[in-house]
Amino acid sequence: MTNTDTTSSSDLPHVRSIIDGMAVDHQQWFAVVDPATGAAIATVGRSDAAVVDAAVAAARRAYDNGPWPSMAPKERARVLRRLAELILANRDDLATLESRDTGKPLSQARTDVDVSARYFEFYSGAIEALHGDTIPAIPGTFAYTLREPLGVTAHIEPWNYPLQIGCRTVAPSLAMGNCCVLKPAEEAPLSLVRLAELALEAAIPPGVLNVVTGFGAEAGAALASHPGIDHLSFTGSVEVGAIVAAAAAANVKPVTLELGGKSPNIVMPDADLDRAIPIIARSVLQNAGQTCSAGSRLLVHHSVHDAVVDGIEAYFAAARVGRGLDDPDLGPLISLKQLEHVEASVRDGLGTASLRYGGRRAAVVDHAGGFFFEPTLIDDVDPASALAQAEIFGPVVVVCAFEDEAEAITLANGTPYGLIAAVWTSDVSRAHRMAAKLRCGQVYINGYGAGGGVELPFGGVKQSGYGREKGADALLAFSQTKMVAVNVGTA
Repeated sequence: MTNTDTTSSSDLPHVRSIIDGMAVDHQQWFAVVDPATGAAIATVGRSDAAVVDAAVAAARRAYDNGPWPSMAPKERARVLRRLAELILANRDDLATLESRDTGKPLSQARTDVDVSARYFEFYSGAIEALHGDTIPAIPGTFAYTLREPLGVTAHIEPWNYPLQIGCRTVAPSLAMGNCCVLKPAEEAPLSLVRLAELALEAAIPPGVLNVVTGFGAEAGAALASHPGIDHLSFTGSVEVGAIVAAAAAANVKPVTLELGGKSPNIVMPDADLDRAIPIIARSVLQNAGQTCSAGSRLLVHHSVHDAVVDGIEAYFAAARVGRGLDDPDLGPLISLKQLEHVEASVRDGLGTASLRYGGRRAAVVDHAGGFFFEPTLIDDVDPASALAQAEIFGPVVVVCAFEDEAEAITLANGTPYGLIAAVWTSDVSRAHRMAAKLRCGQVYINGYGAGGGVELPFGGVKQSGYGREKGADALLAFSQTKMVAVNVGTA
């Protein structure tokens, strides 16, 4: 990491915001910790509203006066491909940084780096294929549309997938010719600061990508309410999403929200259980369950209930728990606060449910200060209970049995969320029928998630948010249509 110093009495690296291509001289700092140990690993600049103002002003100057928006798409594409190449060239360092900062297993962090590079690869190609339309409208009028950038886009990112989600929102915005102000989560900002450094190395002009570190209630709030932005992208909790959307709405700014989830795996009686069970288990263990799209609900037909639950329990029992850098199956939660939240959610929510496995903090040798929680399986859960309705954001899966397809659909749609769902069945007609009835943004058949899935539109309904990221849809979200009508006269 180049954007560091050790000029204070602390020997921890100091990580600074990057505005207009330069590191910021912060007046206040805060510590970020390794979730596997609880020990500080860096001090990070604490930005206030004045720093956010400077970042937005830099992005506006770069948009109004710089070369980036007016570049031919093929020229922007070349620069974005260079950035993708630099991300891959720094794969090991970025993955180690991400694993240490978030606690996620090293192999998962490497995948995040690969997917992050893929975003810039994909949008560097997609932008060259984007075009307007001609419209046969009124005789004597030649009408056509242009796709234009929005201007300055703001990006408030979460701590669970900082690099990957940061690239997911920034790549299409940059590809369209926008200039960005990105605010990482205070719990895990390190990889996105490094991304800004690599962007400069790739010859993205200063001011085009600015990264402002700090607390959500300070820097994040100032960015969401800033009148100088033209679009806000937010990924996080429902509660905070509502706040930032209201702040942006006060300035009549459009918002894309990717919020929570309580996503179901629906196992029908004709499912291939040998294939389904390990994928279902991994869908909630990945990133310690700290994933909006985690498979946190297991809806299973009564005829295969015991086989499925026994299989998940065996998988959880064999899972290795440890620090991310040791590449276990399950790493720590992000913070003590999150650990206590998951612990309380399980303890207070059990009621008449049956705790089949886990449900408590995990002890990891040589890492007594880490924020580890056992993989947890809870059976016989009341579908109306908090366990089945609320997003826990930990390695916890709750099980509800059903009798038929209609009940499965009712259960699947019966939460405030609607992000993704999976249906496990060998009946193709049933698969399509159920997919049409599920109220969510993505449906997977006999699988869960699509790896990086960069090309596939992603987003939710209900309290899972609105708008779509990824795929070609994201280019539309970070652009606007201009219609031009030319009176050419009539013969």
